[in-house]
Amino acid sequence: MTTGGESSGENGVPPLMGYRSIQRAEEHASSIHRSGLAFDWLYAAYGALFVLLVLGYPLASWVWAGEVFTPPIWIPIVFAAALLLVAGSFAMTLRARSANAIRAAYEVVDAAIAGRQRLTGYEETELSALENKVIRYVELARAREGQVEADRGHLQTLLSDISHQTKTPLSGIMLYGELLEEIPDLGEEARQYAAQIKTQAAKLDWLIGSLVKMSRLEAGMITLQSVVSPLIPTITQAVSQVYAAAERKGIPIAIDCDPVISARHDPKWTAEALFNLLENAVKYSMAGSDMHISVVAGEMFVRIDVADQGMGIAEQEWNDIFKRFYRSKQAATQEGVGIGLYLAREILVAQGGYIKLSSKLGEGSVFSLFLPCM
Repeated sequence: MTTGGESSGENGVPPLMGYRSIQRAEEHASSIHRSGLAFDWLYAAYGALFVLLVLGYPLASWVWAGEVFTPPIWIPIVFAAALLLVAGSFAMTLRARSANAIRAAYEVVDAAIAGRQRLTGYEETELSALENKVIRYVELARAREGQVEADRGHLQTLLSDISHQTKTPLSGIMLYGELLEEIPDLGEEARQYAAQIKTQAAKLDWLIGSLVKMSRLEAGMITLQSVVSPLIPTITQAVSQVYAAAERKGIPIAIDCDPVISARHDPKWTAEALFNLLENAVKYSMAGSDMHISVVAGEMFVRIDVADQGMGIAEQEWNDIFKRFYRSKQAATQEGVGIGLYLAREILVAQGGYIKLSSKLGEGSVFSLFLPCM
């Protein structure tokens, strides 16, 4: 009986690297070892023949029936041809041996990676020593991979528990804040306190959600589904999330994007990255300033520019601004924790893209997102 399209070998043993039994695989490995010994004998034979050819001509020139003798012209030609023949044969033999050794090494590595039967047994050969090292390396790599997967599972469980256990209390706090605000005879000061309770609870909910997203991205728990699709719906989704805040500050958001421009991206997570940039732009821009989003298609990447007229970022901070929890000195007066730009960069990198910054203090900033075209 066969399964998975592979025929069973002798005694029901699955085929090893194209052989139908362990015995045949071991016979192949033994033949590799025997061929190595045969090559050693060939080395000795070629060496002896080479010495005879090199010394034969001077000896023949020196002694011929006890007399000094000058051989005919064809003798050196024959000797030269013989030397070339020996050298060519030696080179071909060496090349064949090298190819055989490389092929055997490939087979040993493939077998070790697939976890199949040893091919060389436990012989005292260089190939067997190589196989031992490869097997040890593969075993260590698999053990490490298993530990990483186990740690990732524990972290996933922990993050899920944190997200779940904090959601209910925070929802309750915000609900009670709303109920307090609805009390008719509540004093103005108490009403302000109730509003602050709601605001701070909402910020804490956002912070916990951002930390969970960041941890999942860093641990590789989130798989982005990147597909080639138009960018305008993704941009529109991100803008819709900050439109109310921008309208309150009188900041119009202009979008310049050809509807046919597409890029390989995950619409949901790319919108998340854009939202983080737009939220920062609205937060740190003066009321009544302008924001502009433009999209330019290149040969390899599509560039999305988010330009604002905010406070700007000093050039010496450009490399630090995308670090986790880093906050610019100019942003000290605004609330924040320094996660948004870090998340945006991680999302872009996970999709094979990157992000750049150009800024001038007092004039504004331009964040450029690069996404692969295909």
